[in-house]
Amino acid sequence: MHPANLPCLSAAHIDCGVLSNNHVLDWGYAGLAETLDTLHAVQVQTAGAGRTLAEAVAPAVLDGAGKGRVLVWGTGVATSGIPPSWAATPHRPGVHLLPDLSEATVRALAEHVQARKQARDIALVSVHWGGNWGYYVPSEQRRFAQQLIAEAGVDIVHGHSSHHPKGIEVFRGKLILYGCGDLLNDYEGIGGYEAFRDDLTLLYFVTVEPRTGLLQRLTMVPLQRQRLRLTRAPTAAAHWLGDLLNREGRRFGTRVLVHEDQTLTLQWRSDNGDLS
Repeated sequence: MHPANLPCLSAAHIDCGVLSNNHVLDWGYAGLAETLDTLHAVQVQTAGAGRTLAEAVAPAVLDGAGKGRVLVWGTGVATSGIPPSWAATPHRPGVHLLPDLSEATVRALAEHVQARKQARDIALVSVHWGGNWGYYVPSEQRRFAQQLIAEAGVDIVHGHSSHHPKGIEVFRGKLILYGCGDLLNDYEGIGGYEAFRDDLTLLYFVTVEPRTGLLQRLTMVPLQRQRLRLTRAPTAAAHWLGDLLNREGRRFGTRVLVHEDQTLTLQWRSDNGDLS
């Protein structure tokens, strides 16, 4: 990240940047080092990439102002386009690249989570996986996300790589975002993907119970990108996003309500079958 771009992050009050993606080494190891130095200089914590494997796998630790902490692990998978050679090693900078989405990988992440997570901590694993376009969630991604919650003590799974929002699941009361879409990108004007409405995006506001990590509320604010600026999405666009999340959430037992102020709230099936 170039230091001249820092005011954008400062204005948005960004606390943490997950760097486990398929572009973080576009400018080589020197570019990664500059990105880390630039972010850390203004107290933006990082996760998912580092100067060594130990730094890449370490979580960002965010203080919850008396409500506990949020621990953020950044990870990436080769299906997102991350080259295997970008994987961090004990003596080489790079990305926290997962070898696969197997049970062994779940166990390895569980060791990291259980070694750092304390009472009232929220553990979030951020995963850069899959392609840029398409709504299908592969069964291995779903199984992996559910195992992170059931076996690794993870409270929120934050998936990304798709340039548009994907379906949402609540598993054992905990949130899985399979693909959040891009808040900002430089794809505007590139043709061929108009059906995905990649000009539309969402801000996700997640409320969880600190003691248990159970999801209490998910509110989403629809936005529209135009000329590298974000504005509130018009009414029709908000309903388009609502219809999309309802269609894609059907297989996960979730749906959204679109309110008069154009915000969206998630509903999900609880363990007893009731709709929350």
